[in-house]
Amino acid sequence: MNVLLDNLGLYARGFGGTLALFVVSAIGSLVLGTIVAGMRVSPVPVLRGVGTLYVTVLRNTPLTLVLFFFAFAYPRLELVELSFFTLACIGLTLYTAAFVCEVIRSGINTVPVGQAEASRALGFSFTQTLSQIVLPQAIRAVVPPMTNIQIALLKNTTIAAGFAVVEAGGIYANLSERGYNVFVGLLWVALFFILLVIPLTILQRRLDERWSAAR
Repeated sequence: MNVLLDNLGLYARGFGGTLALFVVSAIGSLVLGTIVAGMRVSPVPVLRGVGTLYVTVLRNTPLTLVLFFFAFAYPRLELVELSFFTLACIGLTLYTAAFVCEVIRSGINTVPVGQAEASRALGFSFTQTLSQIVLPQAIRAVVPPMTNIQIALLKNTTIAAGFAVVEAGGIYANLSERGYNVFVGLLWVALFFILLVIPLTILQRRLDERWSAAR
């Protein structure tokens, strides 16, 4: 307990950074992943090709390499100067969006084809059909796997500690420098991560129950 009480500020800064990374990256990945999923089911071959290429590249690239690029290669390009936190958010968003895309696409495939055909017969455009008819049903069908992706994102934020981003993954190094028992300190880190995951699990169950009843 002394490890926690003596380092409350360290834990607060670390998990504050973790939550900030998670919230920004979660929102960004959901938006981008939905857009890419729309591209992958688009009737336009070029959009399908771009979406497929994006997913193939990002899903098969380790997250460490993605963050390594934004931490060390991007600054050498001398483009817009961004903070390490912003670059970490971009890296996590781009990486996670590829997985979000595939989950949403799998949900789109569960929607009966007849509904899309009926909407087109009524004069709906592809965008209107996707946004108003297909996506609302697809999202309801993929709540559990989507929650798992967001939980994985929450844990992936610890990798950003290796790239000068203040978050929970860097707590162990600070504890070691201060001479505290690192093992005990990491047990507290694990406990806090479990506490952060619990609300996501509860949200998933609530949405499942509500939308199952609606169906």
